Amino acid sequence: MLKTTALLTTALVVLTASPATAHASGDWAGWQKDLNGSRHNAAEWRLHAGNAGKLKLKWALAYPKSEFNGVRSQPAVVGDTVYFGGPDRKFYARDARTGRAKWEFALPPADRYAYNSDGPTVAEGKVFFGDNASRLYALDQRTGRLRWQVQMDDGIASTTTSSPIVHNGLLYVGTSSAENTLPITHACCTFRGHIDAYDIDTGALVWRHYTVPEPVEVGTWPNGAKRFEPSGAGVWSSPVIDRRTGTLYVGTGQNYTGKGGEFDSLLALNARTGAVKWTNQVTDADTWRDACNTPDAEGYCPGLKDGTNLDYDIGATPNLFVVNGRQLVGVGQKSGVYHVFDASTGQVVWRRQLGVPLPSGGVSGIQWGSSYDGKRLYIATYYADPGKLFAVDPGTGQVLWETPAPEDGCTTGGAAGQPNCERAHGLPVSSTPGVVWLGAADGKFRAYEAKTGRIIWSYDTVQDVRGVNGLTGRGGTMSGPGTGAVVSDGMVYVQSGYYPEFTSPHGSVLLAFGL
Repeated sequence: MLKTTALLTTALVVLTASPATAHASGDWAGWQKDLNGSRHNAAEWRLHAGNAGKLKLKWALAYPKSEFNGVRSQPAVVGDTVYFGGPDRKFYARDARTGRAKWEFALPPADRYAYNSDGPTVAEGKVFFGDNASRLYALDQRTGRLRWQVQMDDGIASTTTSSPIVHNGLLYVGTSSAENTLPITHACCTFRGHIDAYDIDTGALVWRHYTVPEPVEVGTWPNGAKRFEPSGAGVWSSPVIDRRTGTLYVGTGQNYTGKGGEFDSLLALNARTGAVKWTNQVTDADTWRDACNTPDAEGYCPGLKDGTNLDYDIGATPNLFVVNGRQLVGVGQKSGVYHVFDASTGQVVWRRQLGVPLPSGGVSGIQWGSSYDGKRLYIATYYADPGKLFAVDPGTGQVLWETPAPEDGCTTGGAAGQPNCERAHGLPVSSTPGVVWLGAADGKFRAYEAKTGRIIWSYDTVQDVRGVNGLTGRGGTMSGPGTGAVVSDGMVYVQSGYYPEFTSPHGSVLLAFGL
C-alpha cells in the first residue's frame, strides 16, 4: 500500500539558503552520473593523470559513532553544493569547496534505526533519496524542506539501496529487502521485489513492476514457521534509461524461497508504462537465504542439495554504450561475469568471467557498478582472491589490462592488524578523462591511470581526521554502493567506512580532495 506523509513530519535545520543551481556539464547530479549509467565525468578537465598524484585532503565531515556506522550514500554535486546522507539519520547540503553547512534534514522517526541508504539525485529543484526503512523523500534543493515523502514498501525488512534516476517528470527507483537474513523462526518469505516510477512533483505512484509473483503459503519450515513461495528477486541496483527508445534497464536479485519470477535477470521496461520489453535471466535457478550459511541449514535452504544456493544477484547498475552503431547494455553479476546484450532485443553479444564464482555468498563477483569512458569499460571484482580492477574492450570483452588490489594493502597504514581486511573491491568504479577512481576493502582510496592500470595516487582513509563539523572521524572498509567516488570541478568526494567494520573509536567520514 502506498503511503504519503504530510510535510508536518519534517525535522529540518536550515543553516543557510542559496538559490538552486542549474546543472553544469561538470555536475555529478546522481549516483549513475547520467541516464546511461556511465559513472564517468567527461567534462572534468582540472584533474588528469598528470596531476592526480598531487591531490590533498581539503575538508572532511565526521559522523558521530552510532548504532550503524556504515556509509551508504554516495554524494551528488550540483553547482557549488554537495549533497549526501550519513549513518546518523541526517541528510546534508554542504559547500562543495569548503564543507560549510548550508542545510540539514533529519529523517523522521521509524520503527527501526533509519539512515540514508542510497545515493541522492538532484533534479528539477529537488533532492531525491531513500532510506533503509523503505521511505522515499523529495527535499527542496535550496532549503532542504520536505516536499513529499512516500512509503515504498511495508515489508518487515524492506529497504532502498537502489539510487533514484529522473527522466521526463518521473523518478525511478527499486526496492529490495533483508527478509532473507532474518532468523529461521521468521515465517519466510513474503517480500516481492519491485521497480517503481513516481511523479517527481507529487510523489504519486505512476506504475510499479513486481519481479516475482505474489507468494503463497505452501507449508511450514522444520521448526513450524510458515513457508511462502516464491519470494525475493529484489532490486538492489540502480536503473538506467535509454532516452532514445524510452527504455529502462535494471537488474534483479535471487529468489528467497521457491523458484519463480524474474530473478537474476536484466529487465528492459517501457519507461513510461513499466511494460516489459524483454528480460534475460542469467542464472537458471538461484534460491538463497542467510540460513544457507548456518550449521543447521538442512531443511531451511532449499537450494542446498541441488547446488542452487548461489546468491548470484545482478546487484550492479547497467552501462549503456554504442559499438559500431549498435546500442548495447552491459551489467556485472555477483557470479563474477560481466554480460553484454543487444539493448533492443536482449540477445547476448558477449560475456566475460572476471571473478571466480563462489557458491552461497556471491561475494567474489561484480558489485554495484562499473564505469564506461567512451573507450573502455572499467570493472572491479570483490572477494576474488584477490579483487582486481579491469579495463575491458566494450565491443569484444577482451581484457586490456588488469590490476590486482596491492599485496600490502592490509599490512600497511590503518588497515594493518584489522582482522576484517581483504584484498577486495566491493564498490562501484568511477572515471574521468585519463583516470579511474576506486577504493578498496583495505580502506585505501586509489587513482589509476586509465591507459595502463598503473596506480598513480593512493590515500589511506583509515586515519583520524578532524571534520568541519567539529567531530573526529576515521574511515574504514570501502565497500557498498555509498563509497564510490564522485569527481566534479576539480574536486573528488568519497565516503569511507562500511561493512565489515574496522575497529575504531570514531564514526565514519566523508572526504573531499582537491589540488
